Parts: sequence; C-alpha cells; structure tokens
Amino acid sequence: MSHRWSVTRPSFVIAAVFCLVGTLAAHAGQVMLPVPRVTIYPGQAIDKAMLVERAFRTGTAEQAVGTATIESLVGKVARQTLLPGRPITQDAVREPHAVTQGQAALMVFQSGALTITASGMALQSGGTGDVVSVRNVDSGRIIKGTVGADGAVHVGDP
Repeated sequence: MSHRWSVTRPSFVIAAVFCLVGTLAAHAGQVMLPVPRVTIYPGQAIDKAMLVERAFRTGTAEQAVGTATIESLVGKVARQTLLPGRPITQDAVREPHAVTQGQAALMVFQSGALTITASGMALQSGGTGDVVSVRNVDSGRIIKGTVGADGAVHVGDP
C-alpha cells in the first residue's frame, strides 16, 4: 500500500501543477475592465459603488473600447445609458459641467496685467476647455469663451 501511495503521489502532484499552470495561462490572456454594476442613465454622475471589474480576453472588441480603471470613471457623467456588465467607452462619459445653461457665469478677459470681469448668463453647458456662448447681462451681447478650470468663462485672446 505504501509503495502504491508513493507511485500515485507524484502523479497527483503533476496533475495539480498542470491544473495550476492552465488556470494561470487562462488568466494571463485577460484584462480587468470596469463595468457598471447597475444601469447608469445619461446625465447621472458615476460613483464607485456603481462599478465593478470584469475580466475580458486580451484583444477582444470589448477590451479595445473599454476604459482602464474605476478611478478614471468616478466623478464623470454618463453621456448615454451604460448597461450592467458592458465596457464603458471613453466617449460614453464626460467631465461634469463647470458652467450650466441658464445659470450665472463669470466672464473674464485678461490681457497682460489687465483683468476685466463681467456677469453673464450661460447659453450652453460646458466642462473645462469647452467653448460656450455667454450673454453679457449688462449689454445683452453674446460672447463665446472657453470654460476654465475655475468655472469662469475666459473671453478674448488667450
């Protein structure tokens, strides 16, 4: 019996090693991507509780269009409906609006040391770096400007 045990024991170890190698090989060809845990609707801000990671095979269409990390999605806003278990593309999300249509917006003009500010009404919503139209509340003129990181609309030459 002990002789039989010593013969089957190496076979068992070899089989276990092959199983382990097969499992590692299967995971080596995969990439983890964030996917929604629940349906996320357009305009809804994304928080960490709404996301989970899912394995995709390396090189698949899903992996090619998906975003890299959960952290890169938290705080963004959905542009379209995001379905549970499906990868989230870069163009399916946007930064939150710094300027909202119909709300007051600070307009800033800078040239060298000269800074002029005025009150405006945003005619479009936009995030940092977007070009939006703003109506000057004093003159009624419509001016285009770029939304800054500070939430102000910068008008004139940069």
